[in-house]
Amino acid sequence: MATVDATTPTESGGKQQAPSLPACRSFSGANPALRVLLFAVTLAGLVLLATAKQTVRVPIPQFPGLLLSRPAKFTDSPALIYLLVALVVTCFYSLLTALASLKLVSGSFPATRTLFLLVLLDVLYAAIMASATGSGGGVAWIGLKGNSHTNWNKICNIYGKFCRHIGSSVFLGLVASIILVLLAILNAHSLYRRSR
Repeated sequence: MATVDATTPTESGGKQQAPSLPACRSFSGANPALRVLLFAVTLAGLVLLATAKQTVRVPIPQFPGLLLSRPAKFTDSPALIYLLVALVVTCFYSLLTALASLKLVSGSFPATRTLFLLVLLDVLYAAIMASATGSGGGVAWIGLKGNSHTNWNKICNIYGKFCRHIGSSVFLGLVASIILVLLAILNAHSLYRRSR
């Protein structure tokens, strides 16, 4: 990286010291707000996914008039468990980094190192949330539409509440991924402005 000369020429030909940036000038208040929003989104997705349970009574074709109780739970699918774990980890991460970003705004943290670490972690968590959302979305899509080629039947016409919870949780996971990408861009821009 190139260094920047902190002096500027004056009209008299001498050099004058350039004013230094305040500790948090290039770190906006949008960062803590986005992190609080990320916490709310991941917590809501977590609650929706954890409560995705429904039991219905389905008829047995071989025995007319006989109904069998069939539960549907998010724990039946490894992809949905992965989404739950990603939401939990990202929820805790957003809470911790919201506190760190508040310290950055107040100027009590070494800003450049912290911003660099936040950029790296935001990108990492965005990738984790995106992959978990994709895998959970794939399971939700099969539940909604089924797959006639593999003989997987759709279940959302039977388990309506369960599918609404799963779909809402996947959507909130997507929103969390987008927020994390925005945070990474915001922090990278703040870091870039500090290096100039």
